[in-house]
Parts: sequence; C-alpha cells; structure tokens
Amino acid sequence: MPEEPGPLGADAAVGPTAERPLSRHQERILELVATIILAVATVGTAWSGYQATRWSGVQAADYVTASGLRVESTKASTRSGQDRLFDSQVFSQWLNAYDAGNTSLAAIYERRFRAEFRPAFEAWLATDPFHNTSAPPGPLYMPQYVSADASRSEDLDAQAAAMFGAGQQANETGDQYVLSTVFLASALFLAGIAGRFEWRAARIAILVTSAAALGLGILNMIRLPVN
Repeated sequence: MPEEPGPLGADAAVGPTAERPLSRHQERILELVATIILAVATVGTAWSGYQATRWSGVQAADYVTASGLRVESTKASTRSGQDRLFDSQVFSQWLNAYDAGNTSLAAIYERRFRAEFRPAFEAWLATDPFHNTSAPPGPLYMPQYVSADASRSEDLDAQAAAMFGAGQQANETGDQYVLSTVFLASALFLAGIAGRFEWRAARIAILVTSAAALGLGILNMIRLPVN
C-alpha cells in the first residue's frame, strides 16, 4: 500500500514560512494600482519627451540668435575702429597743417571731419590745448567723442550674452525634462513587470518602487516651465 504523507509533509505545506496566494480582491487592487501607474507614467513620459524636444528647439534658436548678434556686434566694433583710425589720421594732418601755418590746408582737413568727431574737436579747442599744458592730448580723449557704432556694438554684445544665457537655461530645462522621462520610464517598466510576480511581497515592493519613481518624475515636471 502507498505510504501516506507523514506529519512533516503537512507542516511544511502550512508552515509559517509558506507564502499565501493573493486573494481575488488583493489581486484586483494590485492590478488597479499597476494600471493607474502605467496610465499616468505613459502620459507623463509623452509630455516630458515633448517638452524636452520643445526646449531643445528653444535652445537652438537662442544660440542662433546669439551668434547673429555677435556677428553684428563685431561688424559695428570694426566700423567703430575704422572710424577712430580715420579721425586720428585726419586730425593728425590738420594738426600738422595748423602747426605749419597753412590755414587753407587745415581748413580742408577740418571739412573732412566726421560729424561724430566734430563736437569732440570743438570741445578740445575750447580747452586751449596750444597753451594749456593740462589739456587732453587730442579730441579722441574728450568725453564728447562718442561713436554710435561702438555703443551699438556694446548693446548687441549685451543682447548676445543675454540670448546665450537664455539658451543655456533652455538647455538645462530640457535636461530636467529628460531626467523626468527617465523616472517615468522606470515607473513604466516596473509597473509592467509587477504582474509577473506571484509572490505578494515582491509585487508590492515593485509597485511601491514604481510609484516612487512616478512621483519623482511628476514632481520634477511640475516645477519646470512649460513651452
């Protein structure tokens, strides 16, 4: 006759270390939790990826604008340098003619003065530079000597710096959205595999971890600007 299982076999089947199967109610609750996580994480991942792409476009546009402003600033600075060199040369010729007593030639050079240079020249003459030893060495050193191109170059350079800073900020924002996508993708993965585990403790632990990753991703997105 076949031997009946002994007391040891019965104890092993119902011992305190045996894992009880999930009840139908518990199974439905865990499935509902997993479904909610999957739904929220899916929408969040799509939104986060969309925002990351948008901010990447903003970054590129800001960098292009900053580059264009830098080019215009350089052009204005070059024109300013050329004008300063012209003013210096014409003034030197005027000074030589004036010193030689050739007033007609000095008048010719004076007529060649640029409009921006003339106020500085007149202000310099008002200091009595030929008798006043403390007078500035020339009109280029007068506060009245102002170059519109030099001012424009500085303004454009400041705008370029601001646009470049905005591009860097957009890049950082895009990176943060990518980080949120990583958290949300992790939540998706964990919620997706949780149903494969029959062990209740393991499934609950995976779902809790998934929910934590989902929360981190959502919280990180909430604090970020939207484009």
